[in-house]
Amino acid sequence: MTQEQDHISGAGAAGDVWAEPTATAILVLADGTVLEGFGLGAAGHAVGEVCFNTAMTGYQEILTDPSYAGQIITFTFPHIGNVGTNEEDIETVSMAGASGVRGVVLHSSITDPSNYRATRNFDLWLKARGIIGIAGLDTRALTALIRDKGMPNAVIAHAPDGRFDLPALKKEAAEWPGLVGMDLVPMVTSAQRFTWDETPWQWPEGYGRQTAPAHHVVAVDYGIKRNILRLLARAGCKVTVVPATTSAEDILALAPDGVFLSNGPGDPAATGEYAVPVIREIIARGVPTFGICLGHQMIGLAVGGRTMKMHQGHHGANHPVKDQTTGKVEITSMNHGFAVDRDSLPANAEETHVSLFDGSNAGIQLTDRPVFSVQYHPEASPGPQDSHYLFDRFVEMIAKNKKVA
Repeated sequence: MTQEQDHISGAGAAGDVWAEPTATAILVLADGTVLEGFGLGAAGHAVGEVCFNTAMTGYQEILTDPSYAGQIITFTFPHIGNVGTNEEDIETVSMAGASGVRGVVLHSSITDPSNYRATRNFDLWLKARGIIGIAGLDTRALTALIRDKGMPNAVIAHAPDGRFDLPALKKEAAEWPGLVGMDLVPMVTSAQRFTWDETPWQWPEGYGRQTAPAHHVVAVDYGIKRNILRLLARAGCKVTVVPATTSAEDILALAPDGVFLSNGPGDPAATGEYAVPVIREIIARGVPTFGICLGHQMIGLAVGGRTMKMHQGHHGANHPVKDQTTGKVEITSMNHGFAVDRDSLPANAEETHVSLFDGSNAGIQLTDRPVFSVQYHPEASPGPQDSHYLFDRFVEMIAKNKKVA
């Protein structure tokens, strides 16, 4: 036995001790549970709601999705970061804005990038984005905890020297009020109006441009993703993006052929305080309207329905949904912690889509107005492209409405 082996085995001379690695990051749950790991990304601490995401790819898109504002993402897939990052796979339209996501939890350490598109190591990218990370946790056990007890509030902290003020962190985690009643849209919406003409990425050319749009769509930005805008452009739309607090009068003054209501973070009931009156006016005017995720919840509230907090939410790129208008099943990308209560919907709001995981509502359409919405993310960035047809359905609705007018 070599001296080194003797030391590791614990059978060395007196005074020899096992050198335990020092934890440089911790996740402190609201109930006082402390999970230790190794820090990555930015140093510091942040408080948020812990959720789990089951996607195997697309971590860069997920971590730049404004819908995750206020949340700490646990990836169930163990190898995150191994293909590095690049300047193209970003979903937020505000490149200069702070990331809404509060932190990231990983099972395995990050390895060097192994993808021809990579321009930066994932750890360095997290530092640049100001996102705190922790690796070395049993993410299966954490996911099981969320499944059984719901999404906990927590503080994620990274200190390179391994020193933490545990009492203060436990107090912060316990006292954070959570996402119910919290309007997070103001921190992720655009500050001013802008236009969009970029179309989806195609190998090997990259992104294209829409040069001959047939329709004009006004997109209300509650935390909109780039790939939504790209698919609207590909469908033949000139897109004007407006901030979340834009009035119905200002939206209608742009003479839109259709209005799109985007995804976004936080409690829909809180955002609805200012968004619902605007949407009701747009619906009353008969303007074709399409909503995704938070936009779907806003439409549900606008027609008189209610939203409710979910136990563990839906976060991943492998969620089966049935389109009840066609009978087809599609695999979808989801990211939401609130849902529309189908029992609260009025008679003119017909349920069109349902989650095959838990039976929750995943889409509605109005029988007396050109309005429909889905709870999931049909732009699928990341995720399967099964639901891209919804953008064509929206354009067909716009074209039909133009003929009637």
